[in-house]
Amino acid sequence: MKIYILTIFPEIFEPFISSSILKEAQKKGIVQFVLVNFRDFAKDKHKSVDDIPYGGGSGMIIKVEPLYEAFMSIPEQERMKAETIILTPRAPIFNQQTARELAKNEVLILLSGHYKDYDERIFLLTKAKRISIGDYVLSSGEIPAMVVIDAVVRLVPGVLGDISSAETDSFGPSNPFLGYPSYTRPARYMGLHVPEVLLSGNHERIKLWRLKESIRETYRYRRDIFEKIELNPQQRKLLDEVISEEGRLN
Repeated sequence: MKIYILTIFPEIFEPFISSSILKEAQKKGIVQFVLVNFRDFAKDKHKSVDDIPYGGGSGMIIKVEPLYEAFMSIPEQERMKAETIILTPRAPIFNQQTARELAKNEVLILLSGHYKDYDERIFLLTKAKRISIGDYVLSSGEIPAMVVIDAVVRLVPGVLGDISSAETDSFGPSNPFLGYPSYTRPARYMGLHVPEVLLSGNHERIKLWRLKESIRETYRYRRDIFEKIELNPQQRKLLDEVISEEGRLN
């Protein structure tokens, strides 16, 4: 996969793509990053990439010319097969399903802004997919771009040593719920014990416990998820048990 990042702050991305899983993905030759500073495409002597909005109002707007010309500087054969993404609050919320879809692409182009908004013509000319990472406002698109990159790259085949780790994540294909509680050594610490079932060696019991605890975590923190999925009989039974138990806890 080749990922182009259009930004006026490439230095923000350099340590990010040079660390951890992203660094290893590049060493393996699975992922390549290209940082494009769209300030380099500004025409005036001040290299301006923003201007005041037509019609008045607060904030600055990213100009269409430098960002679009930076986009057009990407080789045509790569632009044609790329999924282009604009990070903006005016968009559907990013989720794991979107990450899985994006991970299937050979080329991604991320447009990362740093002001109040983009000139609307940028959306029209690039035909980009809009993505928001949540219902809050950040000062720039660099952090949202990093979120998308991290979520997508780990799903590209060969990046993780154990792909089952990604497949069993929260919101993954085999687990639509939040993740279950995890434990490691020591088995006892400051009076707190690892649940007995995890020490039993009984894989079926462990699997059932993890499913139930995933459902419990979802019930506690994200009940809206249950509205989006159809529970099978086993999941429904476990949810009923969790509701009964949580009621007693309350």
